This record gives sequence, structure tokens and C-alpha cells, in this order.
Amino acid sequence: TMTQWRGNTVPEKEAKALRHVFDNLQDHFGHQRSDPRVKFNRVSLAHPGHGQKWHGDVDFTYDIGGDHCNLKYIGMDVCVDLTPKLVHKHGQPMLKDYGRSWVYVYLPQLTINKVKSYVKAGTGWEVSDEGFIGDPNRNLVAIEANLNHQGGEPEPSFWDIQDQDDSGGRGSISSSRIGSVQEMTAYSHQQRIHRGVGIFSVSMKVEGTSNSKPTPGVLGLGDEAKLCFNLVSVRTWGITERVAPIVYAPSKWH
Repeated sequence: TMTQWRGNTVPEKEAKALRHVFDNLQDHFGHQRSDPRVKFNRVSLAHPGHGQKWHGDVDFTYDIGGDHCNLKYIGMDVCVDLTPKLVHKHGQPMLKDYGRSWVYVYLPQLTINKVKSYVKAGTGWEVSDEGFIGDPNRNLVAIEANLNHQGGEPEPSFWDIQDQDDSGGRGSISSSRIGSVQEMTAYSHQQRIHRGVGIFSVSMKVEGTSNSKPTPGVLGLGDEAKLCFNLVSVRTWGITERVAPIVYAPSKWH
């Protein structure tokens, strides 16, 4: 049976998972949270016909009160960096298209380690550190999260969490959409670091030639998978002053 979720007609089970993850912010990865009841499913890799990488999208199965519901999204506790960047340094463009096609999100090393362990358990793949920029001083990791920005794709949404009514328990979070991530980067008062829950779709890239499909757990070429995160929605609790942003090249972070 089909049902409505935020103006979209989706299967009943998918709607249940969407409400669980997007509306109620349940079972996401985060600091001092219990292990999310979600499984990373085996990834079907395809070769695009050129280059040395195979690609695949990751999907997930949530255990919601014993009901197993599939969804293409996971949530993580993150800080989303909407601060302006140095676009030129010595005349060279730096951090091109920042805030339009990608942003930095910062999260604890422990959260990334937990995600990696779920990837390994569910898909068999070890996750490479490619794309994770570590800051050992604060045990934080920065990842470059892609944003939908081309016509025909909905831009990632930016929501303000009003309050959480503790008496209501689960499902009592109310939030309101205040625009897209790209719109927020245009407002000077929003050009800050926002603390909240990021909801992502995840894809995987694995090295391998077109004629030999890489398989997890086989030593040699393509033994590790690179994860790519696409930010589809932000639920923000507010602004944080406790995280220093990357200003230009991440190698200068240390």
C-alpha cells in the first residue's frame, strides 16, 4: 500500500522509515548514542565504462519495533559548516563552489569509526580514510559532503528544531523548514557552524579494472571502499562556537 510523506507518495514501509529517520531523528549515528538499529546492505557495484573505479549506492534496513524497513538514508550527529571560505589564495581558486555543490561537515572520530564498523559488518568492505580529514587535536573528522545543486534535483533542506517535548518521548520533535542549505549560505546571520543531525545518502567507490569486479575481503587491488556522502537534509539545534572551521586548504588545519 502507498501512503503520503511530506507531499510524496511512497510505499507504507518506506514512509515508516522516513518518519523514523527524518521526522523523529531515530537510530542515527552519534556521540554517546546507543548503537543504531540499522544494517548496511550489500552493495551492487557497477563499472561506469571508463576509469579505474566501480560505483554503487548503499542502502539500509532499519529495525523499527521488529518491522524491517529499507531506506536510502542514514542520519549522523554533525556540525555543518556554512562559514564563508577563502575562494582565492595567490590567485588560485580554493574550495571552489563551497556552499553550492559541497560543504564540510565535522563529526567525532568515534562516530566515523562506528560507521566504518557497520559498513564492514553489512557489506564486507573495509572503508578507506580517503576523504576523511582528521584533526587529531580535537578528535574531529571533516568530510566533504556533496549537495544536490543541479536543476531537477531538490536542494538539501535546512530545518530548525523547535523543541523536544520530553513528556511525549519518541516522535515529539517538531522542526520547521527554513530553506535549502544553499539559501542559508547566502544569509550572513546563518554563515556559522550549525550543530544538529545531518541526513545523508551514501555511495561507495572501489578501485578495479572494468573486466574484474572487485569483491570485499580479497587482498590486493580494490581492497578498500571509499565512502561518498551526499547531504540531503539538516536538522539543526542551533549554532556552535566550539568548532573552528576549515578556512582554506585542509592541510593548513593542523
